[in-house]
Amino acid sequence: MAHTLSAKKRIRQTEKRTARNKSRLSRIRTFVRRVEAALASGDAQAAEAAFRQAEPEIRRGVTKGVLHRNAASRKISRLHLRLRGLSPA
Repeated sequence: MAHTLSAKKRIRQTEKRTARNKSRLSRIRTFVRRVEAALASGDAQAAEAAFRQAEPEIRRGVTKGVLHRNAASRKISRLHLRLRGLSPA
């Protein structure tokens, strides 16, 4: 248990930050799941639309410090590759 005021404040800040980051990560995962569901169903248009929503959300996770830049790029790249493999071109 923290005794000093500053330590108590740090605990409060950490709790807020943890809740905020969990929410952001959950939101990112939801968007990625939508893309994967559309890819699994074989609907190229729905997958494209979902990907267009997911990509900025993933990149926002990087700027907010929830995801590492390389991890986000890898995630986007792999989703995009699967999307390209689905669409007739």
